[in-house]
Amino acid sequence: LPAVYSLDGLLVFGLLLVCTCAYLRKVPRLRTWLLSERRGVWGVCYKAAVIGTRLHVAVSVSCLLMAFYVLVGK
Repeated sequence: LPAVYSLDGLLVFGLLLVCTCAYLRKVPRLRTWLLSERRGVWGVCYKAAVIGTRLHVAVSVSCLLMAFYVLVGK
């Protein structure tokens, strides 16, 4: 739980949220069920999925850098 309150824990959580929502957007049944709402709690998932699909290169590079930091830097 203390890792959530640190900056690197928050970045890992954000990256995992964006990557998970972008992956779930590719599944047609889940896309209509989970990512159709654009406001509220499900709206956060929708917006994270949009960020993950539009900025997929930047998100994947930041995931690689964060993985390197967590494995080697910490």
